[in-house]
Amino acid sequence: MRNLSRLLQEIKDNPVMYIDKPSITCLHSFLKGYLSGLIRLGFTQEGSGTDGFNEWMQERAKTNVSQSWAGIILFGSGSERTAFYRLFEEFDQFLKHKNSSKIQESEDVLKLRQDLRFSQFDIYNEILNSIKKRPGMYLGTNSITRLDMLLRGYSLARKEVGVPPTEPEREFEGFQSWIEEKYRINSGQSWSKIILFYSIDEYEALQKFFELFEEYLNRNKSL
Repeated sequence: MRNLSRLLQEIKDNPVMYIDKPSITCLHSFLKGYLSGLIRLGFTQEGSGTDGFNEWMQERAKTNVSQSWAGIILFGSGSERTAFYRLFEEFDQFLKHKNSSKIQESEDVLKLRQDLRFSQFDIYNEILNSIKKRPGMYLGTNSITRLDMLLRGYSLARKEVGVPPTEPEREFEGFQSWIEEKYRINSGQSWSKIILFYSIDEYEALQKFFELFEEYLNRNKSL
């Protein structure tokens, strides 16, 4: 399992591979899913990796407004792309300011702390139902793109620590091909982009996702 700094460097070098494009909003959702996955699997503590970064950014921006580090950087950058690359500069400064050993536990310690009771945690049943009821709490706003990034980050965390996918996770893997077949599209675009293309905006696309996902699950049950 790589540490957060290494993962960030890989995303910086090849953002398309992880989050489709250089976007600080997409990166923020991706990291939220990734770190949440590690936390729930018992591999890291709450807040590890970015602990203190939000407060540090607020101090740097001289603001007391309750806003995420992504929002603060985006506000002062003017575009998603500029903010994306600025994040790495800010995070490097943050690491120099705070001893990195306090942010990232050693891999040996993390492995010893793993609690297998969390290995069967099912984000696709538990979290998706929660997001459907209160999207703002988990995504910040109604956005299918943020949902996609959150799930990508969570899935990567599970793969890195070698936790096998649950049955609902394996079932979700077929959602991509089902969406392509339903809309008769074979362009290599993600399910979120396809649904967004046929929606008015991110809000409608997120609502449509839950409708389509329920249709997909019911179709699988009937089969």
